Amino acid sequence: MIAITDLTIQFGGIKPVDNLSARLSDPICGLIGPNGAGKTTLLNALSGFVRPRQGHVELDGTSLLALSPLERVRAGLRRSFQTEQVVEDLTVHDNVAAIADHVLARAERADAVGQALDFVRLDGVARRLGRELNLFQRRLVELAKCLVGAPRLVLLDEPSAGLVQEESAIFRDLVLRVPGHYAAQLVIIDHDVELIRFMCSQTLVLDFGRRLALGPTAEVLADPDVRRAYLGEI
Repeated sequence: MIAITDLTIQFGGIKPVDNLSARLSDPICGLIGPNGAGKTTLLNALSGFVRPRQGHVELDGTSLLALSPLERVRAGLRRSFQTEQVVEDLTVHDNVAAIADHVLARAERADAVGQALDFVRLDGVARRLGRELNLFQRRLVELAKCLVGAPRLVLLDEPSAGLVQEESAIFRDLVLRVPGHYAAQLVIIDHDVELIRFMCSQTLVLDFGRRLALGPTAEVLADPDVRRAYLGEI
């Protein structure tokens, strides 16, 4: 569970996250809002790439903000980005192994990497170089990197962007299996409202850095204020 209390992030006179409090407790949670609402900034704060001006964040009772980004990774936090971070000159296996090197003892790394590649169905292309992969495969590599080494919290920033419908469906089904297989919680940013509706049982909506709504996804998406702010309805 993620507990966010009075979190404020400020860049000069701009507050992309403004006095935010929220408790995300479901296995798969959505994070939505208009462009510029503060979604990616919030993930950056959870990851340790941005230092909040004030507030507290806890993961299963452990304070995150006191930890460095690497310490958060070792504590089980994983993160994907809007643009996939696949190293072109490394194999699929070695892209995933690079994460395992930081979070697992040497004797555990090979099995963990193999399990992650098998889970995302990339074991057959494990020796292919990153530059040889298509977009779908690159997205799967990013997911595998998030799953290696006992993840506790996985943050996915628009993980299915650019995928065709069939690829998106496969990716969605893999994500739905993560909490049961890895006992990890997921927070997903995506502009595809139907994908959020299908995958996420709880959703947080941000608007100008503030909490607009939080609750069961179906109720949140039906909220008139959410529909006006995010879906453009009057």
